[in-house]
This record gives sequence, C-alpha cells and structure tokens, in this order.
Amino acid sequence: MNPFLILETGTPIPSLRRHGSFGHWIRVAAGLHGRQVRQVWVADGEPLPDAGDYAGVLVTGSGAMVTERADWSERCADWLRAAAEAGRPLFGICYGHQLIAHALGGTVDYNPRGREMGTVPVKLREPAGQDPLFAGLPTQISAQTTHLQTVLAPPPKAQVLAHSERDDCQAFRWGEAVWGVQFHPEFSTGMMRGYIQARSDALAKEGTCHRGLLGAVKPAPRARQVLRRFIHLAHRRARSGDKA
Repeated sequence: MNPFLILETGTPIPSLRRHGSFGHWIRVAAGLHGRQVRQVWVADGEPLPDAGDYAGVLVTGSGAMVTERADWSERCADWLRAAAEAGRPLFGICYGHQLIAHALGGTVDYNPRGREMGTVPVKLREPAGQDPLFAGLPTQISAQTTHLQTVLAPPPKAQVLAHSERDDCQAFRWGEAVWGVQFHPEFSTGMMRGYIQARSDALAKEGTCHRGLLGAVKPAPRARQVLRRFIHLAHRRARSGDKA
C-alpha cells in the first residue's frame, strides 16, 4: 500500500515542540505507523514529490499566513491544484485548509470576526449528511481551533460542510476527494491548552480571558474521527485504483 504524504508547512509553538512536529501529531491522530507516511518540509524548500506515488496527501497547519504569498507557499499551492485536478485525495488542516482553498480559487484573508481559539462547537450543514467524512455525525461537534485567517469564500464548486460562530467555513469539500478543515483534529486537550497559554497576552489585548478558554477545553473525538475517515477513504481508493 502506498504511504501518505504529509506536507509540513510550519512548526508548533516552542513549548510543544517536545511532542514532535505537526506531521507527527497528525500521523498519531490518524492512527498511522511511521512507515506509512513521508513528511516533506515544504516551508524549508524541500522539493515536492509526485502526488501519484501516495495514497493521499495531508497538509499541516502553520504560523505563516496564506496572504503573505511566500514563494514556498505559492509553489505548494500550484502543486496542490494539480494534485486536486488529478483526483488525488487531499486533506488540509488550518493553514492547509486555507492553502487548498486559495489554490482552487477561493479567498483567504484575516477573519473580520477576529481570532478563533479553544474548543468550539462546529455545526454541520445539510451537505455534510451525504459527505463521506461527515455523514452520520451529530449536527454539532466539538473541535479545537486556533487561527486568525480564514476562508472568506470557498473555491468555486466547493461545498461548505460546517461552520462555527466565528467562521462560516469550518470545512469544505471540492470534487470527490479534496477536503479542508479549519479546526485541528490532531490536537489533544493538552496541545489546545498549550496554544491558549502561549497566546494569553494577545488574547488579553483582544479582550478575551485566556483562563476562560482554558476552562472550556474538552476532548473532540468527533473531529478526530473526520481525519481517520479520510485515511480510510484514501486507502479504499488506493486499493480500488480509483484516481478520479
């Protein structure tokens, strides 16, 4: 079975780097063994391989901003567009979600509603009921979030699958095998608390008490289930030879 490719677009905050890279967090949350993945550090300029050699591609979060239009990010966007158009299974998380949206013609910028952080209720929209990753889930799930930018307009022909109070596009699907999720299915409660603690000063300046956010953190197993469903779907497509 072909491995999965993880595109590393950034690194965790310093206090959490002892737990490994974003790609490591995603691999563990997805239930994959180390030999089942290859990580490519695109933010460091590592060349991008042939997407067709992998069962699926996962794109990590990042401290960067899509609107910065960094050379590595735009190069990655071009690669993701080609992979999506070729029917390769893609799954973007936070920055990865925004980058895939940008690559496919969506609009990404700072969220006019401000920072979204902590464990938030994510409400599924009607199309989610027929989506392979979201079908059968409760109409509202908990998810871990931390972001300033967002997908203001999804790509043409994409279906928005979920939203939250501060974000109208918590998840979208494009075509048969491309998804983006603004939330972090790979975050544990400890990771979420670590991010809130690290952003306590910024939150205070924005008028938000970080202690309240810390107290509201709780597990988000349904969000992680979405990630694992992507892995299973990509495996099935790889076994059947379905690339379209």
